[in-house]
Amino acid sequence: MRLAPEALLWDVDGTLAETELDGHRLAFNRAMAEAGLPWQWDPPTYLQLLRVTGGRERMAVFLEQREGLRPIDARLDALQRSKQAHYSQLVSAGEIQLRPGVLRLMKAAAAAGLRQAIVTTSGRSAVQALLTRQLPQHRDWLEFWVCGEDVSIKKPDPEGYRVALEQLGCSADCVLALEDSGHGVTAAHGAGLTVLATRSASSSHEPDAHFAVAAAVVDGLGESDAPCQVLRGPACPEGQITLSYLKQLFPGG
Repeated sequence: MRLAPEALLWDVDGTLAETELDGHRLAFNRAMAEAGLPWQWDPPTYLQLLRVTGGRERMAVFLEQREGLRPIDARLDALQRSKQAHYSQLVSAGEIQLRPGVLRLMKAAAAAGLRQAIVTTSGRSAVQALLTRQLPQHRDWLEFWVCGEDVSIKKPDPEGYRVALEQLGCSADCVLALEDSGHGVTAAHGAGLTVLATRSASSSHEPDAHFAVAAAVVDGLGESDAPCQVLRGPACPEGQITLSYLKQLFPGG
C-alpha cells in the first residue's frame, strides 16, 4: 500500500498568504485610480467580486456591470498590467507575509521527500513576486507552477489540478491539495484529490457548505505561538498541521 500523501499541491492566494484584501484589492484600486476610473473596491465589495475567479475576469465583470458593456481586451490587458505592477510593489515593500505554518509545513514536506507544486488562478508574475520576496526556497521546494495562464478554464473547474497531476505523474488518490476557498476545494476535489481547507480572511464569509467535500477544515496551519483550530476533521492537539496530520486524511492513514 502506498503511503499518502506523496505530493502536496498548494493554492496561493489566501492559502500561502492573505493576499486578497490587503494585496490584490489594493493593487486593483491603484490601477483603477491610475486609469482615471471613479471606483474603489472596499472589502465587502471585493469579497463579493471574489465569486469571479481570476483577476482579469473579475475586472471585466465589474466594468460590464458599471458601464453596461464588456470592456475590450486591450483595455483589460492594460488594467491588468497596471494592477500586476502595483501588486509587485506591495509585495516588494513587505506588505504581504506568508500565513503562519506555511513555511514550517512546506519545509517539513521537502525534508520528507514529498513533491510539491503550485496550482493557482493567479498570473505567473504575481506568483513570482510573492515567492521571490517571501519564499526564496521555492526553487528547491516547488517543482512547478500551474498558473492562470496555463489553463483554459479556472477554478472551480478542475483543469488546473488535472494539469498538475499530469506533470507529477501521480495518481490523484495519493495527492493532497491545500486550498482556502470553496472554488479551490471544488476544483481539487473534482480532480480526485484529498483536500485540506485552510480558511482565510477572504474565505471566512463563505458558507460551510462550500467546504463540505474537504477532508478537513482548519482556520490555518498553525505555529507554536499561533495554534490553529480544527473546524471539522481529525483533532489536532498540538495546534499545528503536520505531515502526520495530513496522513490521517487519507484512507488507512
